[in-house]
Amino acid sequence: MKGRYFAFNPGLCVLLIPLGAIAHKNGAPCARCPRNAHCTNASSCRCDPGFTSLSGKVIFSTSSEVCTDINECGPPLYMSCGSLAHCHNVEGSYYCECAPGHELLSGGTKFQSEKENTCQDVDECSSGKHQCHNTTHCINVKGSYRCYCHHDWVARSRPLHGLNFTICEEVPFPSWTSPSGVNSQDLMQEVDELLETPGDLETLAPSEQHCVATHLLVGLEDVLRVLSKLLPKGPLTAHASAGTGLSLTVQDQGIGDVTLGQSQAKMQLKWDVAQESNDLGPSVVGLVSTPGMSKLLAEAPLVLDSKQQTVLREHRDFLAGGFPVLLSDVVSAFVSNKDTQNLSSPVTFIFSHRSVTPGPTQKVFCVFWEHSQDGCGHWSTTGCRMAATGDASTTCQCSHLSSFAVLMAHSHVQQEDPMLAVITYVGLGLSLLCLLLAALTFLLCKAIQNTSTSLHLQLSICLFLAHLLFLTAIDQTKIKLLCAIIAGALHYLYLASFTWMLLDGLHLFLTARNLTVVNYTSVSRFMKRLMFPVGYGVPALIVAISAASRPSLYGTPTRCWLHTDKGFVWTFLGPVCTIFSINLAFFLMTFWIVKNKLSSLNRDVSTLQNTRMLTFKATAQLLILGCTWCLGVLQVGPAARVMAYLFTIINCLQGAFIFLVYCLLSQQVREQYGKWFRGVRKAKAEPENYTLSSGTVSDASKHSAALHSSNSSHPPRSERLLPGFTESPVPKP
Repeated sequence: MKGRYFAFNPGLCVLLIPLGAIAHKNGAPCARCPRNAHCTNASSCRCDPGFTSLSGKVIFSTSSEVCTDINECGPPLYMSCGSLAHCHNVEGSYYCECAPGHELLSGGTKFQSEKENTCQDVDECSSGKHQCHNTTHCINVKGSYRCYCHHDWVARSRPLHGLNFTICEEVPFPSWTSPSGVNSQDLMQEVDELLETPGDLETLAPSEQHCVATHLLVGLEDVLRVLSKLLPKGPLTAHASAGTGLSLTVQDQGIGDVTLGQSQAKMQLKWDVAQESNDLGPSVVGLVSTPGMSKLLAEAPLVLDSKQQTVLREHRDFLAGGFPVLLSDVVSAFVSNKDTQNLSSPVTFIFSHRSVTPGPTQKVFCVFWEHSQDGCGHWSTTGCRMAATGDASTTCQCSHLSSFAVLMAHSHVQQEDPMLAVITYVGLGLSLLCLLLAALTFLLCKAIQNTSTSLHLQLSICLFLAHLLFLTAIDQTKIKLLCAIIAGALHYLYLASFTWMLLDGLHLFLTARNLTVVNYTSVSRFMKRLMFPVGYGVPALIVAISAASRPSLYGTPTRCWLHTDKGFVWTFLGPVCTIFSINLAFFLMTFWIVKNKLSSLNRDVSTLQNTRMLTFKATAQLLILGCTWCLGVLQVGPAARVMAYLFTIINCLQGAFIFLVYCLLSQQVREQYGKWFRGVRKAKAEPENYTLSSGTVSDASKHSAALHSSNSSHPPRSERLLPGFTESPVPKP
């Protein structure tokens, strides 16, 4: 028996060893370990993940130790779940959950760490997750939603399925049969007190205040229209203490014009505008003034109609980013006819407001409150125009009825300087002429043709095309697509010009470093391989990426150039500043090389024999390479006007700089110009000499004929004279 036991024991050990390892790996509970802990060996325990021991020990051996839950959401850990989310602790772990009214992009709400946070607002109204009754109107707000009643309806709280729901009911105005109970004075007083002391309305966000104002204006207008039909015929006025007032008149089949007035506004319209086509009853015309409405309509945006936007673009004016300021009281006009969107004759409003003189960056507009689909609204100028304006009064004419006011908006006024325009056209014309002469010189003067000349030729061509397109097409903004194409072409040509300038600076540096002639073999071979792919390829790549990412930002309302929105103009200024910095480094290194090493060479070794001339060319090249556009970036603050003049003058003379530095200051080019001028003068002189020679030969022929007829006895002498005249084109004196 004992032998069998020992024979079996090794096999049993082989089976138990891996099982023990698996049990240890899986944290199998030990008899001596407390709850929420596992054994690490035969005598030690360790708390499970998410738990910690009361003693603070990681490894312990006493069975009386207690493992407590770690609150990852509280101190000292404070696990961050990111914005729009909250941390929730559970036993042994935690999780993150999006805040109420938000959910992950995947549609879930729970996640584990801040890296997984994609919480965003849930539009309960469009997704159908709201609990608004079908009689209400749902409006989404950040993290929640609101239930509103439509105008002409009132809210009622009723139990439904065990819950209290807000249900909207239409106001049964037609059932009111007691005109004696209508008190317009009390109604105006209630509205006046509401606007004077809005209470909790002031705590709402501006957008929600605009919604409340919209419902209040529409509801007040509709209520007064219905109530006015129950009033006796004739005029009626009502005023409240804070300025809210009502003026209306009721008349049977009115003919002619009607005028209603408040303390700060007057309205004039024709009676046939107020009358409904199928209504034979009395006509009503009313005007309500609500000065306190300006509190709810503060920070309301202004939207211009397309015609006024076109006018502003033509005058170089654009609305600034601030909110417009109300100058007058808000007045609401109503008539019996509910179809007032396109009146047969315009309605005239005369507003009296505080005295104001608009500055050069301010404009006065006649506006109305336009209701939007979400139940809110904004100021708009559609259908309204300003007939006249003064310091303290403004006359407006509108083709529809609503709530109206006069407001003043700030605008950017871009006034063109006539002197700058003259400098631009004259300077660009001179630059184009110089660039054309320089390009012809680089192309036709064989004595100077090398790598450097090729760089200057491409630079001259790009600048010539860019200046020509700028001069002829920069203002072609009527066709948006054409303007975008022009802006893209200018973007490419100017970037190509700067790229060729960069290659020119690189070539100058390599030439100075090798201390040899400009057409040194290795430098020339390197530049020939590099210049065309870089000179035209890099600008094309930049423009292609820019056009693919923001195609709508090519072209502005006034210029066919890059838009400044979203920093898009830096797709041009960024490469320009980079090229300018690199060329500045090239210039400094070239100057240092020339100063230290050129003095040790013979003055006749290379074309770099004159240090001062090389320095001057590098300095002039640096100006061409970007100083002008740096001045354009600095057109801000009080020095903007000076910088604008410097930018325009220097930028327009780029062609003159190139022609002066690379043509007129080159001895080889001057010698070639001399040969060309002498050839032109010689070509002009040859026809004159030919004419003189022909006349001389003709006279000699006549003279010889006379001699032959008069003295035929001496033919050898005449034969000797004639060849002398014909052999020489110009007879010797």
